[in-house]
Amino acid sequence: MIRLVRPPLADELAESLQRATDVLRATPRKELPAKARTSWRSRATLRAAIGGRLREFAPGRERCMYCGDNQGTDIDHFSPVALTPLLTFAWTNHLLACSVCNSHHKRDLFPRDSRGRALLLDPTVDDPFEHLALSLTLGRYRPLTERGEVTAQVCGLNRDILTRGRQEARLTLGFLFERWETAHLEDDEATMRQVVRTVREQPFADVVQAMVRYSTRPGAEAIFSDQPDLLAVLLRPGLRAQLTSP
Repeated sequence: MIRLVRPPLADELAESLQRATDVLRATPRKELPAKARTSWRSRATLRAAIGGRLREFAPGRERCMYCGDNQGTDIDHFSPVALTPLLTFAWTNHLLACSVCNSHHKRDLFPRDSRGRALLLDPTVDDPFEHLALSLTLGRYRPLTERGEVTAQVCGLNRDILTRGRQEARLTLGFLFERWETAHLEDDEATMRQVVRTVREQPFADVVQAMVRYSTRPGAEAIFSDQPDLLAVLLRPGLRAQLTSP
């Protein structure tokens, strides 16, 4: 899971979402959850527009905003419709998820703390790396906070297929960064840009972010002890600039 920047909506879509919300606001409280579900299912065109906007800023090739592995196929209501029906059409309450994360792990779970505040991390609001530390060698998340622990558990972020995928991603990215370094030494700008494009489209964008972030932190030499040449490449300003530019 990585930090994502949610873009604003076009006026027409924003107005359509507001009109749909206004209809729900006029619904009697007892009927509101059922009305919200029915209204959501019946607005295929609106759902398609929301999904299209979510895919535009999803990591990689339209990856799930939770696991970062599978293609995002579902519009997830971060705060479930059953719990907060008035947020059914709220743009800030929509995330792109794969069917595995949405239907088999997160589902309608939405833990709160003793003050009623959400414990799940919203990647468009929170920086997951402030709550979860990713082991590059194990491919596993270690919680740094209660919110990180709850999110890893509810979203199944340490399930075996994901940890193994992150381990493989680290190896793949190592090869790609080595290719970037070769192109850099040959002053081959076209290949350098192509490598960065390829990196950005890989699954597990969290591994890329972890590699870039950890390379400048104290103890980086220990983290990359098995790949010392890779650490030197990750520290090159040119690569860092290409990876962080739009």
